Amino acid sequence: MSGLGTETLRELLEQSLAAWHLAGSVQSAGDGAVLLSCNAVGIRVEPAPQGSPFRWMVTARGRTRGAISLIAVLRQVRATIEPGYERHRVRVMPAPVLPP
Repeated sequence: MSGLGTETLRELLEQSLAAWHLAGSVQSAGDGAVLLSCNAVGIRVEPAPQGSPFRWMVTARGRTRGAISLIAVLRQVRATIEPGYERHRVRVMPAPVLPP
């Protein structure tokens, strides 16, 4: 499973809900997926099929989307369970060289 076990993914999602101050439940499914329920929304996160350009598949509200990383999974989960959340992108770049 992309180098990350189901229990580790479950714990990451559980801790993310706590960090976001959201009440919900996270449980492992018997087929390797993790099920998250929060704000009356159910989300399923599972490893992507072999040969897919994605590492994870996130299903919510009848729509399945691919995610290339755990950061992308967390971003999709947060946007789904908290639609009013304002995302902030961080851009890291070198500082300009200042003359001596």
